[in-house]
Amino acid sequence: MKTLILLALAGIGAQLVDGSLGMGYGVTSTTLLLALGTNPAAASATVHLAEIGTNLASGLAHWRFGNVDWKVVARIGVPGAVGAFAGATVLSTVSTAVAAPAMQLILLALGLYLLARFTLRGIDRRHLGKPMRTRFLAPLGLAAGFIDATGGGGWGPVSTPAILASGRMEPRRTIGSIDTSEFLVSLAASLGFLFALGSQGIDLVWVLGLLAGGLVAAPLAAWLVRYVPPRLLGAGIGGMIVLTNARSLLASDLIGAPDGVRRAVLAVVCVLWAAAVVHSFREHRKDRARASAEAAQPAERRPNEVAPLPDDAVRAGRPSAPH
Repeated sequence: MKTLILLALAGIGAQLVDGSLGMGYGVTSTTLLLALGTNPAAASATVHLAEIGTNLASGLAHWRFGNVDWKVVARIGVPGAVGAFAGATVLSTVSTAVAAPAMQLILLALGLYLLARFTLRGIDRRHLGKPMRTRFLAPLGLAAGFIDATGGGGWGPVSTPAILASGRMEPRRTIGSIDTSEFLVSLAASLGFLFALGSQGIDLVWVLGLLAGGLVAAPLAAWLVRYVPPRLLGAGIGGMIVLTNARSLLASDLIGAPDGVRRAVLAVVCVLWAAAVVHSFREHRKDRARASAEAAQPAERRPNEVAPLPDDAVRAGRPSAPH
């Protein structure tokens, strides 16, 4: 019973992170299952089975709050499903420990880019609304789906930063679309694991525990992402990616840093992340104040706006000003 409660709480926390930041459910849940002694393939299979329900609930909630671009969902979700099925089949027979450091380096670079971009520049709205090309989304989905199935998580950490880095979608719509498309990825990965492993090592009670917690948190996370400022979301996502992958790299065989060095580096990362979030919040307030001032400015004083000519005033039914 204690394990079930722990899994439900983990499901709530993981879905709050995933639904509001577009990543984190698989990594959080898989880490817990591995700590409980589950082998990697069974842990990933358990998490992906639970994610079928949580992603469906999260997708519906994001759709309800207007956070979903269905063209992006289709263009990235279908290739993602193909990659996830292949990844599940591979993980059932092969270890991916060698590939982990390379993946973490890529994610660390993406995280640093996002943290700098949203902290220093915010959103470049000149690119917002431009279509996301299939030739970009399809290979991204294929790679992210494969990584997600083999690593027990990774759909969000790979696809969300890449789309945010393009500058073509607002963070809330990026997160909503990635969360919704993850339903296809989870379904395909689960089928891959079931074909390769059967039900071996999968505890349905654990699946239900994770699922119950995720269902509770999905609507709240979808609402949260609608109202959190995009600049703060970008800085928050970037910092989380940097912290998570820096910690993994420092502990990996590639670097193998001593405990003291790891703690010092991670402390510096946390301080810089906090400073970035504070700076982003201050800049967001300045941007909002500027927008409010422009909206309240009298029409005749707004820049680039030409006053109506006398004939225009007559046609509008108003007397023209005396000459």
